[in-house]
Amino acid sequence: MLPRERVIETIQHHKPDRTPFYMWVRANMNEPITQRFGSVEAFEDHYQFDMAHLFGTPARYTPGALKPFRDRGQPPEPAELLDVPITDPDDLSVYDEIKRGVEHHKNQRGRFVYVQTPGIFEANNGYFGIENHLMYLALYEDDLHRVYARQAQWNKRFAMNCLDLGVDMVHVSDDWGGQTSLLFSPDMWHRLIKPYHKVTCDAVKQRSGFLSLHSDGNIRSVLDETIKLGFDVIHPFQESAGMDLTEYRERYIDRFTVMGGLCVQTTIGFNKRDFLEKEIRRVLSMFKDGGLLYCTSHFVQNHCSIDELLFAADLVRELL
Repeated sequence: MLPRERVIETIQHHKPDRTPFYMWVRANMNEPITQRFGSVEAFEDHYQFDMAHLFGTPARYTPGALKPFRDRGQPPEPAELLDVPITDPDDLSVYDEIKRGVEHHKNQRGRFVYVQTPGIFEANNGYFGIENHLMYLALYEDDLHRVYARQAQWNKRFAMNCLDLGVDMVHVSDDWGGQTSLLFSPDMWHRLIKPYHKVTCDAVKQRSGFLSLHSDGNIRSVLDETIKLGFDVIHPFQESAGMDLTEYRERYIDRFTVMGGLCVQTTIGFNKRDFLEKEIRRVLSMFKDGGLLYCTSHFVQNHCSIDELLFAADLVRELL
């Protein structure tokens, strides 16, 4: 079975020949991996990764347009952001990194490829600052509806272009959760976040594309409604934030697929080899019949040694 086929079988709730495997390593582990393997690409080939996480999202606002806010030392308020010119997501000249990723991973390696796309809440944290953004939810709801509506249309066009380029799955990154609950109320999520995700979700599903959500933290209070939006995959379903994989297996395994299982917050990168091995064995044993895309919960952090990373990757490959 080819890697891409293995991932699709899992997402479609069938039993693959083995559990698909991937690690987010590029952000922090490039240098030690390159020293050991020659390149990250060689590392990915060595461990026979089944998926590839593509980046390359174009800037959403015209370069330099946010400089006046930086110069004044104060981020924009929502109404001010509405006056900032937004870029054209249909300018395909800025998609070269995604095109290269599709060619290398999908066309040459047979992997399933998914592309990082902006959400609604997280996408604006860089402009507002997360503390300000949370405050704006309470102070400027009407203005945020307009900001989010514009963001949603940009997101949809970006997602459609990625599907045209051969991407298999639109991976929406939108952190909603804290360690025990949402960062905002479920009611606020229903009013301000969900409607604008629906714009992209509906468009992707109409194209028969796969759809995944990345949200750190505990999102249990809106999980059922998130599934109704059409998400096929949830990443990471964070156990260290109270999201129980046993509950997923018993209640949700036929409704969506978890991508995750290897926690970077508690498990890998802490030089606790016995615990790391126990956790890898525990999670993989739970999903021998499918239902899991085994992956790190986020980027492996730079406090993880290359030896510990290879210990984990070797063990996973042995157990698959």
